[in-house]
Amino acid sequence: MTQLSLQVGDIVQPIKHVDLPQKTDYTGKFVTLTPVNPQADVADLYKCSHGSDVREQIWTYMSYGPFDSKHDMQAWLEDGAKSEDPLFFTVHHLKSGHRVGMVSFLNIVSDMRRLELGHIWYSPDSQRSNVNTEAIYLMLCEAFDRLKYRRVEWKCDSLNERSRSAALRLGFKFEGLFRQHMIIKGRSRDTAWYSMLDSEWAAIKKNMEMWLYQNPDQQLSLTALNCSKFSR
Repeated sequence: MTQLSLQVGDIVQPIKHVDLPQKTDYTGKFVTLTPVNPQADVADLYKCSHGSDVREQIWTYMSYGPFDSKHDMQAWLEDGAKSEDPLFFTVHHLKSGHRVGMVSFLNIVSDMRRLELGHIWYSPDSQRSNVNTEAIYLMLCEAFDRLKYRRVEWKCDSLNERSRSAALRLGFKFEGLFRQHMIIKGRSRDTAWYSMLDSEWAAIKKNMEMWLYQNPDQQLSLTALNCSKFSR
């Protein structure tokens, strides 16, 4: 009998120990990510995300929010503080001293060495700035440099143009749409999927560090991504 020759994937070299993201502070030049502290965080987080139509647009594509009161938001933060996946962090803007948003690691599959960055939101004043770029940079350093993960994912509502543009500017590559993937706040959501691989990280990291710490006038995205200039 003739033996069939079937193609298979490349061999993945094992590593001695596969860990999970640390529930600790991640500090950069512009921001620090800290594990959620509901009582300490709620005043700033509620103020920067409520009180006007512009601020409350933050919640348009989220499955939660806006909240009816600071008390309601604190109850939500308390649930988030207990969670290990998603693993939530509050974003502290070092220059102003204020808490300006949140991020998380989620869908953490350590044996496959992959995770997702999500539940990302910032006050309108902090959007499209070095706050988001450095927050994501710190998280990618954790995923690729310390954990030695192979893949980091970014997912968002396909109608969320701001998030889709951010994914590309930060170096993620578009993979496709999951049609009618979710029902969010009673509405159908198609989900846009993006990813970054460990083999791509070195070049992306160098470019991010150049933009953040040396030459903010350069283009953040790698030339190959053909993305528009990131406005500081």
